[in-house]
Amino acid sequence: MKRAIALLALVAIVAVAATGCGGQAPAASNPEAASPGATSATPAGPDATLAASPSDVGSSTADVPADTVWLCRPGLAGNPCAGDLSATAIAADGSTSVQPAAPAKNPPVDCFYVYPTVSRQKGTNATLAIDPEERAVAVAQAARFSQVCDVYAPMYRQLTLAAIADPAKIGAISAIVAYQGVMSAFLDYMANYNHGRGIVFIGHSQGAFMLDGLLQAEVDSKPETRRLLVSALLLGGNVTVPTGKTVGGDFANIPACASTTQVGCVVAYSTFDTTPPANALFGRTDSALNLFGHGASGSLQVLCVNPAAPGGGSGALIPYLPSQGLSAMLGAAAPKSLTSAKTPFVTLPAEFSAHCQTTGGTTWLQVDRTTGATDKRPSLSNVGSPRWGLHVVDVNIALGNLVDLVRSESAAFGR
Repeated sequence: MKRAIALLALVAIVAVAATGCGGQAPAASNPEAASPGATSATPAGPDATLAASPSDVGSSTADVPADTVWLCRPGLAGNPCAGDLSATAIAADGSTSVQPAAPAKNPPVDCFYVYPTVSRQKGTNATLAIDPEERAVAVAQAARFSQVCDVYAPMYRQLTLAAIADPAKIGAISAIVAYQGVMSAFLDYMANYNHGRGIVFIGHSQGAFMLDGLLQAEVDSKPETRRLLVSALLLGGNVTVPTGKTVGGDFANIPACASTTQVGCVVAYSTFDTTPPANALFGRTDSALNLFGHGASGSLQVLCVNPAAPGGGSGALIPYLPSQGLSAMLGAAAPKSLTSAKTPFVTLPAEFSAHCQTTGGTTWLQVDRTTGATDKRPSLSNVGSPRWGLHVVDVNIALGNLVDLVRSESAAFGR
């Protein structure tokens, strides 16, 4: 029942997030539209409506599909999650150096990745056609994890950017259709690919919401699957816990990660570079993105785990940004120093730090620039509107930290 409520609430999520004070928000004001995958309009065909209801959203081995479309999977031809991972490191004085990196040959665990809202197809639910947007966001957010895990990323019939721009067209069935695609792909993965390996779940924005429901249904409530959980990275998804606690709220048995070697735990946060406003879409249990309708009772808070310092306090961030499509990600013309890199990624070492902060009923990951005016590299202060914060770069601002965290967690899991 809780999962069904989450799916129905997803309808309200996109409706409120896409509109301002009673009017439709222009596409340029929606940070989801500026995600690294949202680079071109390439509709793959008309939307094909599927009939579904909350009671249909179940799981059993009989539900395992035979036709999952994989965006990323080991051995897949043209896999966007397996390729050159080298990065150009840009220092504060503008000097550069190249960091070589490549996927691991035999990583010890798997990563199950669900991408955020990127589809520019015209229907309410995207088809399963792999468009440039999905490939680009897989490179931007998921590819670097192939250094520490085998990445599995299914296509799913997500709610599209067009749907978010016209929320009146979104119904409960549309949200359920999106979720069913993620669940059926996970069941396929478990039946045919997992073979008892540890799993890291990775999702951002719509992907994090989908994984929140999936984890409740298929992991949190099932000890036999929960024993395979290395960690869950649910970013920009308003995961909740009881105020002052590390477990409860969304998950009864999956606690917040409190160290780099803890396993079976969740990392969740939303990034801002200034104190979020009272109507922020992230970090508040009374926001438009509150999945479970708890409201501002004070009994729950949005979870924040600092990927740079899971045990608490401040830590240096290790950002990795894709050198292609960076202007779309940053919502403005990206500096030439970043886009001219000859490597797939750019990194900005020692420019940002982060710490979790709670003020006025909001909990978030505060990102601060740690260098002065002589630093020639760009800040990220113009990435999003105050309500969205740095949502578009939730993953990339700490991508190096997240990969390192999975590396240490998977080593601990293996012991």
